[in-house]
Amino acid sequence: MELGQTWTGELIRHWRDDPGGTYRTWFLWEERIKNFRSIRRGIQAVIDEIRADRFGNAYRGSSLETVLDSIAEQRQVFKGADHAFMWKPKLRIPDIYENRDNQVAFGRFLDVCLCCSGEGQVVSAIHALDKAAIKGLGPAAANLLYFLHPTWVPPFNTAIVKGYNALTGANVKLGRWDQYLAMRRGILEINAAHRSLLSNDLGAAAAFLFDVGSGRYPLLERDGTASLERWRRDLDEVRAESAAASKAAQAAREADHTHTEIQGWIRDLGLALGYRVWVAANDGGRPFGVGRLSDGCMDRLPDPLGRSASADAIRLIDVLWVDPADAVVAAFEVEHTTSIYSGIVRMLDLALGIEGAAARNFFLVAPDDREADVRAQFARPAFSRVGELDLRYLPYSELRAHREAIARFGTGLKGVLAIARPVQPAPAAVRTGTI
Repeated sequence: MELGQTWTGELIRHWRDDPGGTYRTWFLWEERIKNFRSIRRGIQAVIDEIRADRFGNAYRGSSLETVLDSIAEQRQVFKGADHAFMWKPKLRIPDIYENRDNQVAFGRFLDVCLCCSGEGQVVSAIHALDKAAIKGLGPAAANLLYFLHPTWVPPFNTAIVKGYNALTGANVKLGRWDQYLAMRRGILEINAAHRSLLSNDLGAAAAFLFDVGSGRYPLLERDGTASLERWRRDLDEVRAESAAASKAAQAAREADHTHTEIQGWIRDLGLALGYRVWVAANDGGRPFGVGRLSDGCMDRLPDPLGRSASADAIRLIDVLWVDPADAVVAAFEVEHTTSIYSGIVRMLDLALGIEGAAARNFFLVAPDDREADVRAQFARPAFSRVGELDLRYLPYSELRAHREAIARFGTGLKGVLAIARPVQPAPAAVRTGTI
């Protein structure tokens, strides 16, 4: 690599400290990790539908659209990740909607990558898909694989490619798997050389390249004549010009703060009603009031939940209310700005994971203007087999207005059920099944 390791390391350090850079606004974002399991489960739904020939011949309303919507909501790096999979009727691409053989090849590719145990198998699956020569289906599919194997597969988009080319002097071109695999090798080398500054998760290296490729940071001239001092002055100018990005980062931090505040309201309400409360394992250490969000809460899940196959996902549910008999009486997912889809899938893991131990009441807590989004998600074909889930929408305004009165005068769940809105009529029980 022509650029000196010291210089590259200094740039990575600056990127890590940049409040508007993707390291702080995306890679360290708590919701990033939460979405991995839901996206993985969504990919399994795509595989199952292709295998059963139920995938259909349209992108809109498909299980694939549901997954890609969730990926595209992963802030800057994945904005627009769904574009490559949208059906383009004039070009008839990507050709996985009308051509059954291509559809099966795509499903086989996802299935191998979902179940494989080594990165060599992933690379072999990519070669097999490339050999199928499916028109319009290129390395954008790596964005699906990243959420299956973040230590083996880096994300892919135009900005990442531009950043890689600018940093290394390479000439990677879009749209070809061989070019992507060559870039992947280079990213692995960059990651290995700067592991202490990056991560075993290749999302960090890709996010760094994304910011370089987006023009956020000027690079030294490739002939090396630009001085380090000039580069630093340029960096200062870029930082001064990035007010809009910093404003967006501030908005993201405020969104996270609001999420924590709502969790705190639900925590306090549950404790006031006499329940034991579980707060998501990755949120408990967040500051709230004069202490932490987990203050007064359970430090481990009830045994039936903790031993279940879905325990890792259940631990990330925002708030659980548990009765003295270790039964989960209510589960709450706060979806301030993140994907409604991922919250529903975590609820589903709880509802279907343990016979006889699942919660009976599920609440998606979201801003008032997201009610349509909640209902739209349940209307998707991808959720056709989980319509039995008795899930209710709890708007912020209702919780804000009534939580103190419910805490003071309420008993059980009556007060919360009174202010929540059913998403759809609820049947008697939840059947075991999958998306």
